[in-house]
Amino acid sequence: MNDHAPLTRRTLFTIGGAATGAVLLAACTPGGAQDSGGSGDGGSGGSGLAQVSLASIPVGGAVSATLAGKPIVVSQPTAGHVVAFSAVCTHAGCTVAPQGKEFDCPCHGSRFDAATGDVLNGPASDPLPKLKAEVSGDSVTVTA
Repeated sequence: MNDHAPLTRRTLFTIGGAATGAVLLAACTPGGAQDSGGSGDGGSGGSGLAQVSLASIPVGGAVSATLAGKPIVVSQPTAGHVVAFSAVCTHAGCTVAPQGKEFDCPCHGSRFDAATGDVLNGPASDPLPKLKAEVSGDSVTVTA
């Protein structure tokens, strides 16, 4: 009466791999970056500029935001000095995340310097593209 094939190890592995892949892909999408739609880190979503509160960027750290719908990272290496970069890893296009004084890629382990965008650890070989960041009062404006 059982019309279904038994689950084999191969079937279970395939199902498990598909589920894991979906989780990894979700982590690599621009949706992983926070935008100004109510999140604390800030950054306007669909326009050609992003606004981030200077107070939201820790000195020696960084925050995620979006610029024209694409993920970016904005860091403050020293008090009042702010830099911004594309958050798209130059190796395989995953979204990097701020981790203290660096940006880490969850896909293949590339690490980038948060102050310069330079590669600290591959497999990425190219730095993150730099964006223009200007501080005005308590706000940071980022443009391409």
